[in-house]
Amino acid sequence: MSSDERTVRVLRRVLSDLEIDVEHCLGAENAIRRVTRQRFEAIIVDGANPEDAGRVLLGAKAAPVNKRALAIVLVEAAVGLKGGFELGAHFVLHKPFAVERAKASFRAVRALMKRERRLQMRVPVQIPVECFGANRYKAKTIDLCEGGMAIQFIGRMPKENALRFSLDLPGIDQPIEIHGEVAWGGSGDLAGVRFKDATDHERNALRRWLNKQLPEPEQDDPPVSCSLSDLSAGGCYLTTNSPFPRGTRVVLAIKNADADVRAAGTVLVAHPEVGMGVEFLRGNSEQAEQSQRMIATLHANEKKHPEVLVAPDGMEPPTAEDSLATLQTAATEISGTEDPLVDLFRQNFQEPVEIFLQQMKEQRQALDSR
Repeated sequence: MSSDERTVRVLRRVLSDLEIDVEHCLGAENAIRRVTRQRFEAIIVDGANPEDAGRVLLGAKAAPVNKRALAIVLVEAAVGLKGGFELGAHFVLHKPFAVERAKASFRAVRALMKRERRLQMRVPVQIPVECFGANRYKAKTIDLCEGGMAIQFIGRMPKENALRFSLDLPGIDQPIEIHGEVAWGGSGDLAGVRFKDATDHERNALRRWLNKQLPEPEQDDPPVSCSLSDLSAGGCYLTTNSPFPRGTRVVLAIKNADADVRAAGTVLVAHPEVGMGVEFLRGNSEQAEQSQRMIATLHANEKKHPEVLVAPDGMEPPTAEDSLATLQTAATEISGTEDPLVDLFRQNFQEPVEIFLQQMKEQRQALDSR
C-alpha cells in the first residue's frame, strides 16, 4: 500500500525482477479488504500515513489467513526504525531507495517467503500418532508439514500444552520422535501442533519424507554471505547488504578446509544494507553443542574474517496474546541474558543504525579493555 508514485515504480521493478507478484493498493480501506480476505506472503505498507499503515497491519494480523505474513514498513529517515517497528514491522526500509539497494533487501525477503511456503506446505495424510506428556495419548494426523500438523485425538484429550510426538511415517523404518506444542484447539478432538526445537535428524527425516510426497518441491534460494563483526557467548553481529528480517530463524554455516560447522539462531536486529544481530538457539542439547562449536570456530578464525553463510529457516511465530503493535516492542522488556551483546540486540533494535553501531563498538572496546 502506497500512494508514492516513485516508490511504487521502484518496488514494481524490483519485485518483478525477483519474480514476486504484486497487488497494489492506493488506500487503507482497499488494502484492509484484501488482507482480511486473501492470503499474502508479505505485506508492504508505506508509513507516510502511520495511522493507515497501522490499520492495515492490524487488519492482516487479525485475519487468520495472514497471521504469518511478513510485515514490511517503508519509512522516511525522520521516522526511523523505531517508527516502523512501532507499527508492527518485521522489516523496516528507509525511503527513498534505488533499485539495486531495494533488490538487495528484498532478496532476503524472497528467500524467507520461499522457506515459509515450504514450511507451511501441507500434505494430507492419516497416520497414527502417539503423544507423550504427563500421560500417553493416541491420535491420528489430518495433514502434516515441516512446521507442524493437524491431528485428531482418539479418546482422552491432553490437558498439557507441550508434548512429545511419535510419528510412524509410511516408508520409514523408524518412527520420528519430535517435540511440539498444541498451538490451537478446534472443535471437539481436533488440534493444531507446532513442532518445537527439533533436532537436525528429526527435521531432515521429516523434510525428506515430505519432499517425496510433493510433485515438484520449490528450491530454496542460496544462503546469504556474511562477515563476522562482533561475537559473544550467546550471539553475533554479521555484516551483509541482505540481512533477514527481525524474528527470522536462521541456520549459520562455516565451510572451509578446516571446518564445516552449523548452528541455528534467531535474528534479533536487522539493519538493511548493513547487517543483522543473531542470537544462537540452545533449545535442546544438539543446538547447544552446535552453538558452542560455531562460537569456537568463529573465535579461532576471527582475525581471518571468516565467511558465514546464512539461510532462513522460517519466522518465529507470534504468540496468541501479542498484538501486531506490541509484537516487536515486547523484546525491550526482556533482559537478564547475562550476555551484553544479546541484551544490546534485544533492547536497542529500534535505535538508528549509526547509533546502534556506535553502541556496539563502545561495548566491544569496553570488553576488550577488561
